[in-house]
Amino acid sequence: MYTAKNYEHLLGVKGFSDNLLKNHFKLYEGYVTNMNKLNDVLVEMEKEEKWGAPAFAELNRRLGWEFNGMRLHELYFGNLKKDTKPISENHTIHRMILKEWGSLQMWEKDFRAMGAMRGIGWVVLYHEQTLLIHNKRLRRSRRACEI
Repeated sequence: MYTAKNYEHLLGVKGFSDNLLKNHFKLYEGYVTNMNKLNDVLVEMEKEEKWGAPAFAELNRRLGWEFNGMRLHELYFGNLKKDTKPISENHTIHRMILKEWGSLQMWEKDFRAMGAMRGIGWVVLYHEQTLLIHNKRLRRSRRACEI
């Protein structure tokens, strides 16, 4: 059973209206609620050994959607800060961005352009074990959980 976390301490973050944040807090709470409801239904279907039922497959796909919505909001809110400061030029992430994009400004342009694309999804900066660094637009799918 998942419990929605309280992110009201983020109200007042520069660049976000409180109304926008409150709307996203509500969306997040909905993902948590739906995740729990779907999990309960799927547990019952498993007890009834309905693994081959089309409904079982569809509900599992929906579970991935709800889980991703929940977890991505938690990661997003967890990284928002009221007291931000520029990335230090000595920080590993700064050096990796420079290596991949040439400048922090080019990375930001790329990141913002991906965020402005039509459609449902998230844009994240992440690091793979291969030492590559990427901006990716994630579909809300089960695979997005793996990134």
